[in-house]
Amino acid sequence: MNAAHTPDSTKGGSTLHMTFAARLRAYFFAGVLVTAPIGITFFVAWTFIEVVDGWVMNMVPAAYRLDLPIPGAGLLLLVVILITIGAFAAGFLGRLLVRTGESLLQRVPVVRNIYGALKQIIETILAQQSSAFRQVVLVEYPRRNIWAIAFITGVTEGEVQNLTESETVNVFLPTTPNPTSGFLLFVPREDLIVMDMTVEEGIKMVISGGIVTPPDRRAEEVRKMPLVTAGADAPEVSKRGKVTPKAQKGVAPIRSPLIRIEESEPPRPARTDTEEV
Repeated sequence: MNAAHTPDSTKGGSTLHMTFAARLRAYFFAGVLVTAPIGITFFVAWTFIEVVDGWVMNMVPAAYRLDLPIPGAGLLLLVVILITIGAFAAGFLGRLLVRTGESLLQRVPVVRNIYGALKQIIETILAQQSSAFRQVVLVEYPRRNIWAIAFITGVTEGEVQNLTESETVNVFLPTTPNPTSGFLLFVPREDLIVMDMTVEEGIKMVISGGIVTPPDRRAEEVRKMPLVTAGADAPEVSKRGKVTPKAQKGVAPIRSPLIRIEESEPPRPARTDTEEV
C-alpha cells in the first residue's frame, strides 16, 4: 500500500521544482547576456566586411582578383586607396586638381548644391578642432520641467543669431531609438546644462531608451547640489515673456553652467532698445 502524500511533502517537492526551474531560467538569460553582444557585434562586423569586399572587388579587373577570396581583403584595399588619395591631395598637384574639379562642379546647378552641403558636413564632423558633437547637454523639451538629452553642434551664427536677442547655440535633439533623426534647436546659452558624460555614453543612453545609464562621475559634494529644480522652485515666465527663476528666502537663483565650446568669433554684444525693429 502506497503511503499518502502529505501537504508538507507536496509543498516541498513543488518548491524544489520551482527552484530548479528558476535556476535554469537564470542560467538561460545569463547565457543570452554573454553571447548576444558578442554575436551581434561579430555579425554586424562580418556583414560590413562582406559588403565592402564585394563592392571593392567587383571594381578590380578579373585578371588581378585572387583565386581564393580572403575576408577583409577588399576593406584593406579600400583603406590603402583612401590613404593614397589623401597623400596625393595634400601635394601641390593634388590641391590643384581638387580646386579644378570643385570649380567645374560649382558650374553644375544641382550638383553644386549637393556637393557643397556634403563637403561642409563632412569637414565639420572630421575637423580636429570642431566642437560638433563634443558635448552632451540637458535641454528643456518639449515643455518646462521635462528634460531631454541633446548634443551641441556649434555656435549659432548668421541670420538666426542676428534675429535673437540672447546668444544661442545649435543643439541636435535625437530621437529614440534611432539617433540619426531628430530636431535642430537654437537654444539660449544660459538655458543649457552641460553634462559630464561623453558623447558615446549619451548616444548609448538615447539608443537604449534610458536602459543603459552611465554613472555620475562627479564629486560627491557636487552630486548633492542639483542645478535644476521643479515645482515651487521652477522658473516662472514674467509679464514680458522672459523666464525668471523664483526667488526663495535665503536661496540664490540656480543658474546653468556656461557651455565650454570653442567659438570662431567673440560673443556678440547684447542688442539695445534702439536696435529693435
